[in-house]
Amino acid sequence: MSVGHIARLLEQAGTPTVVVGIKAFRPTMEVMSLARVVVTPFLMGRTLGHPGERNQQRQMLLTALELLESAEQGGSLIEI
Repeated sequence: MSVGHIARLLEQAGTPTVVVGIKAFRPTMEVMSLARVVVTPFLMGRTLGHPGERNQQRQMLLTALELLESAEQGGSLIEI
């Protein structure tokens, strides 16, 4: 089961989610109609940024949390 499927199940149960994924998977995430998505420019396995780049990784997490707070409707997508 993919992250997107798990996110949809959690949303159905009433738990808000944000999926953070890489640009290569954007078309798949769009088809899945996820509630909230942050698309990053990084490689698979480094979704939040380069190893050791704490500030970069922190910014990705803050962006995801901001989307969780600000999204007023399902299907919100931000590409960084």
